[in-house]
Amino acid sequence: MNIPQGFLFAGVSAGIRKEGRLDLGLIFCEEKGISWGVFTKNTVKAAPVLIGKKHIKNLVTRAILVNSGIANACTGKEGLERTERVLKALSDLLSIKKEEILPASTGVIGEQLPEEKIIAKLPDLVKKLSPSNYADFAKAIMTTDTFPKISSQLTGDGIAILGIAKGAGMIAPHMATMLAFILTDAKIDKKDLQTLLLKAVEESFNRITVDSDTSTNDTVYALASGKKEIGNWEEFCEKFQRVLYELSYMIVKDGEGASKVIKVIVKGAKTKEEAKNFSQAVANSLLVKTAFYGGDPNWGRILAALGKTQIPFDPEEIEIYLNGIPWIKKLKTQNKEEVLKNELRKNDIELLIKLKRGKQNYWMLTCDLTEEYIKINASYRS
Repeated sequence: MNIPQGFLFAGVSAGIRKEGRLDLGLIFCEEKGISWGVFTKNTVKAAPVLIGKKHIKNLVTRAILVNSGIANACTGKEGLERTERVLKALSDLLSIKKEEILPASTGVIGEQLPEEKIIAKLPDLVKKLSPSNYADFAKAIMTTDTFPKISSQLTGDGIAILGIAKGAGMIAPHMATMLAFILTDAKIDKKDLQTLLLKAVEESFNRITVDSDTSTNDTVYALASGKKEIGNWEEFCEKFQRVLYELSYMIVKDGEGASKVIKVIVKGAKTKEEAKNFSQAVANSLLVKTAFYGGDPNWGRILAALGKTQIPFDPEEIEIYLNGIPWIKKLKTQNKEEVLKNELRKNDIELLIKLKRGKQNYWMLTCDLTEEYIKINASYRS
């Protein structure tokens, strides 16, 4: 694992989650870090999102504090005040300004943050800070995730990029609950980091969907310690983008109850927005997702999903390919059903839809929909 210089990590159990699970994580930047963030577009925004949107504007960022178990969303003025008191307690321990800390939370909506439990565990959290404790941090931010999501890249000139994320359900474009933290030891100014992060998010986290629900807490923070000069800007951007894509893929792969990752590619649309609407319609279709889970090559559901966009197109012009194999042309099946079923049994599936309307393309990552998704979310609070 490529750990960027200048960062320390910790994770402890503060008693927020049941069964003594790690539920409180901290990233500390030893230098005056440069940061930017991207947040949920949901009208209902959690307290840490509202505070994070303010703190991200400061010139210096030194720490990121994350809790799981409680989202601290729909908690009103009290939720904001509890977060502020937690950040003040941590800032005193770290001898930094409260505004230099970025907060994030994930978990149940509508319950107040247990500030007493968290503040009591902050000394232990700070004591455990170490470059090697990134795995504990990754585990501390998980909710229904089944595995920690960590990705790293190293450029030719030795710049490290590390990404840690959580997310399995409540995942949809527009910052799909999903949290991600991208760390690098590159020396980069705030405006360049902002531009890079916005572009990378658009090509990763904003192209995934598990259940079409956007969260109240979605947050991506990028933080640079400024330890190393960037020798090759294009390579650095490519590696940065790769980390975000790998994390977004892991989130879809770990979609609640999911057994398959499906990449929906739409080609030949008139406009980018049209291609996006078509791909999202298919990726979010419950009927398409359940058909893929059952291994049923029911292509009519794909056409129906395209049609619900109300964008005019000629169904007879549509061509559909499954893992590169011809599936539908002029509304006729091009392969034996057993061949198609064999492709649908695979864990990674590519669904290519050709429209023949123009030259614009778009892709989305989604997953199938299983009985397990219902079980997980029917008893989420228990």
